[in-house]
Amino acid sequence: MSNPKTAISIQEPLLKEADSLARELKLSRSRLFAIAMAEFIQRQHNKKLLQRINEAYIDNTDASDEDYLQGLKKRHRELIEGQW
Repeated sequence: MSNPKTAISIQEPLLKEADSLARELKLSRSRLFAIAMAEFIQRQHNKKLLQRINEAYIDNTDASDEDYLQGLKKRHRELIEGQW
């Protein structure tokens, strides 16, 4: 797999925090950004999946299932957004 180079523009405070975190984790800045991008993309995929699941069940829910489904949606959203 090739690793093409790219240039990005970000605010200086964010870059300083990224550099600090990369040093702390003993990672290169490039590796840190790659990990962050992979995680962001996975979250977006998860959000789309949750949306498709919700759309599939929107008309097929029983009133007694609604509370349970709301709890599942909340927990899934927390997991997707990293709020363990």
